[in-house]
Amino acid sequence: MDFESVMTLGTTALELGLMGSLTVLALFLSYSMLNVCDLSTDGCFTLGAAVGAVVALSGHPFLAIPAAMGAGILSGFVTAFLQTKMGIDSLLAGIIVNTGLYSINVAIMGGSSLLNMNKTETVFTKMQALLKGTALGGSYKIIVALICVALIVAFLTFFLHTRLGLAVRATGNNPDMVRSSSINPGVTTLIGLCISGSFTALSGCLLAQSQKSVNIDIGSGMLTVALASLLIGNTFMGRGGLFKRAVGAVIGSFVFRLVYTIALRFNMPAFMLKLVSSVIVIIAIAGPYLRSRFPLLARKLGIATGKEAR
Repeated sequence: MDFESVMTLGTTALELGLMGSLTVLALFLSYSMLNVCDLSTDGCFTLGAAVGAVVALSGHPFLAIPAAMGAGILSGFVTAFLQTKMGIDSLLAGIIVNTGLYSINVAIMGGSSLLNMNKTETVFTKMQALLKGTALGGSYKIIVALICVALIVAFLTFFLHTRLGLAVRATGNNPDMVRSSSINPGVTTLIGLCISGSFTALSGCLLAQSQKSVNIDIGSGMLTVALASLLIGNTFMGRGGLFKRAVGAVIGSFVFRLVYTIALRFNMPAFMLKLVSSVIVIIAIAGPYLRSRFPLLARKLGIATGKEAR
């Protein structure tokens, strides 16, 4: 593999990693902060892609971003409402919303399972035209994604240090304590999931505009990918401050996409990539536990070896 191929792999992984990191940051808020595993992630991602594509096709590529984020907020609101007001378990609420979003997404796409945006202006084509003839002209996708990620990381770090953000974090740690402090944990859960949904939908919108097409399965497996990326990020950046952990989530997304890209480069069949995702999740989750057990295991093996020698 020559240097040019390595750079191409790195660039592709960085583009996809940055766009996907917005979903990882959404999971960072819902899963790590609120302690809620939002299983509506796949449908919400597709929702953002579908809404963003439809608005862009109507001639408003920049309006597509807030429109997609607004749709994500609605998705998060419904998920939180089912949990906090209807008494439905958080996992089941996510499954219900994810199932319902399939039909909604097809309806948004005009009854079709595929939208083609080849001749449509997007935020990426706008940036490409703006940077044409400059040294950064070939990196327009990375620049757009980097701007969005930087803004979301800055917002998330700031928000989680506000009084409302602290209440959201406290809800994930100890909802009884929050309730005793005259704060409604249902409200903080709703706010957290709405913000999380907006991040996920933004991620889908950017990916749709980047690849200039949307299919109904574009969000399939995003929850697994985001969870693996989040755990990889925790491994790299540890358990430091909020900003450090948010940056770790972005790095984890890049590392995951790099593994994906390398697998594709070596002609791994596309149907095997889901298995790759599952293996990465297993390693990311079980790795710390196995590492903590390794000294004990080594000691036992050492003792066994010693007995055999005697």
